[in-house]
Amino acid sequence: AKKFTQQSPIPMDILVLNVIQGGIKPFLNSLKFDLLYSSRRSDGLVTSDIMIMWVKLFTFFLCSVLLQRDYSFLRDINIWEPLVIVGVYSSTISASMSNLIGASRILYALAKDDLFGKVLCLAKKTSRSGNPWIAVLMSWFLVQLVLFAGKLNTIASIVTIFFLLVYAAVDLACLALEWASAPNFRPTFRYFTWHTCILGIVGCAIMMFLINAIYASASIAFMLLLLLLIHYLSPTSSWGYISQALIFHQVRKYLLMLDVRKDHIKFWRPQILLMVSNPRSSVGLITFINDIKKSGLYVLGHVQLGDLSTLPSDPLQAQYDSWLSLVDHLNIKAFVNLTLADSVRHGVQHLLFISGLGGMRPNTLVLGFYDDCLPKDKLIESSVSSTESTDPFSPSQDLEQPPLHRFASLRGSSDRQDYGEFGDGKVLGAQEYVSIISDAMKMLKNVVLARYFNDFDKARILTPPSILSKGEVFVDVWPVNLLRPDSCSYVDTCSLFLLQLACILNMVKAWRKATLRLFLCVEEGRSIRGPEAKLGQLLKDLRIKAQVEIVPWDHVVALHWQRQSGFNKNLTSKSPDLTAEEMEARAIEEESEEDYANSFPSNATRVSDDYLTAVNKLILDQAMPPPAVRFLYLPRPPADTRRYATYLHQLDLLTQDLGPTLLIHGVTPVITTDL
Repeated sequence: AKKFTQQSPIPMDILVLNVIQGGIKPFLNSLKFDLLYSSRRSDGLVTSDIMIMWVKLFTFFLCSVLLQRDYSFLRDINIWEPLVIVGVYSSTISASMSNLIGASRILYALAKDDLFGKVLCLAKKTSRSGNPWIAVLMSWFLVQLVLFAGKLNTIASIVTIFFLLVYAAVDLACLALEWASAPNFRPTFRYFTWHTCILGIVGCAIMMFLINAIYASASIAFMLLLLLLIHYLSPTSSWGYISQALIFHQVRKYLLMLDVRKDHIKFWRPQILLMVSNPRSSVGLITFINDIKKSGLYVLGHVQLGDLSTLPSDPLQAQYDSWLSLVDHLNIKAFVNLTLADSVRHGVQHLLFISGLGGMRPNTLVLGFYDDCLPKDKLIESSVSSTESTDPFSPSQDLEQPPLHRFASLRGSSDRQDYGEFGDGKVLGAQEYVSIISDAMKMLKNVVLARYFNDFDKARILTPPSILSKGEVFVDVWPVNLLRPDSCSYVDTCSLFLLQLACILNMVKAWRKATLRLFLCVEEGRSIRGPEAKLGQLLKDLRIKAQVEIVPWDHVVALHWQRQSGFNKNLTSKSPDLTAEEMEARAIEEESEEDYANSFPSNATRVSDDYLTAVNKLILDQAMPPPAVRFLYLPRPPADTRRYATYLHQLDLLTQDLGPTLLIHGVTPVITTDL
């Protein structure tokens, strides 16, 4: 005792207070239990308060010198000395039994909730009457391990520190609930504020380190270890997560601070809305678009046809779990937004209007290409894998999850009974498809059309066939409007947007070793050095590393001009009364410079299939070795809706058999050389 009083910095009155409170704790617990079923609650509360105040006053007025000299002074001042010994043994046995039973019940609850996985599986066993006897034995064994410390003062310090740590954790939980502004957190303590929480945390922490700094540090480390085990081993709980409430509170606060009026081109990033008809055939495209979002917003959109007024309930609510499971399975960072509409066009309009929040709204619409290729189900193939190798689950295990099988069957499959609105399983026609593109451009949204991504496998493309091989990965960029061969500008809004997306893809870690190839189409007789030098200087100013490839295409352009001259002859023969000046004025009007830059040009309707086939062959001939993906210029749809079918047919011929291809059209500036 003398040794303890000389080494311990703790006042002895505090220790005695703990001992006396520990002795009367079983009595107070039983008193509280009785109060729950007693009508005289006020009398019981007054009695308990008087006992607690008596203990505190008794400890406060004790002589600290007397406590340091004699621990058994209570026997000298008591009426009967053995009564003190009986009281000490009784309080010790009562406290130990109550703590042992309470600890075993807590251990049983932890095991029953699987908070630590299979570590505590044995503690779930109970007797026929429901007594968790295994948990009692485990608690007793842990208590015996603590008793091996051999010193009561050491055990008392450890127990006190853990009690203080529990109180600090409760204060921390209350503080988190207060900061999260959870409406259901309504404490009954009249003087509760976040200040009292911080005061309790700081007070408990100070007392812990005053008792023993080493034990306090070890207890905090042990608590953090338990938190990590719970985080990684526990299943999804039904009692909620305080972290979600805190995240919601902070995200809402910062979203309000994100002012769209302060947007600047220097900080532009793609915020993408990808329309997905059926995720079963869109796995490759979904994973690829995840790479070009560059820390921007990524939303998976889906339109289900229907009328809510004729349905008993919202059919989309039951589908969200399947879509979120798909996001987890592919390991992508995306949101899900579903809508119900009478047509796909109206549904896409809804999503473009309402997707996002505040300053985080989609600025780019990505659509799959409209063709007759039959989709393939990639969710049932064992070769499908997530985008990151850190996924702890194998694809076969993920595919066994029920939510992934709730998606509808693909068109053309044997179990698909409906044939769609157009008789081929499609719910979208060519006219409506081009109308969606036109609507997005009217809303100042960039548009990307993706073709041949059904078989796209990023892991296979970016992984060389063998360790010794030097397989290079190329990304081809054609920043010229190939439907307008007489407009060879490389420095318009659409071309720069196309270069920006290609550069963003090259900045992603998985695509960092890929090489950008920029193709410059030139005609013989024109100076090659001028456009090449100008393009090289532009790439240098934009800090984009790319190989510039010169592509002569005189034989291709000749097909276009032959068709043009034939059309002009037909026009002259059909209108013999027009003068030469009227003919020239009409030609100038039809081929205005404004149409060249940003709209579907009038003479593009006269682009022959032979010319488009030649352009397609020209692109294929330059692909040695073949690229992983191609970026092509997407012109605006024609103003005349009757030409939508022709427009789509021309895009189909242009991209025939090119492999994974993106047709891109930008409507707003996205790149600058200003600092």
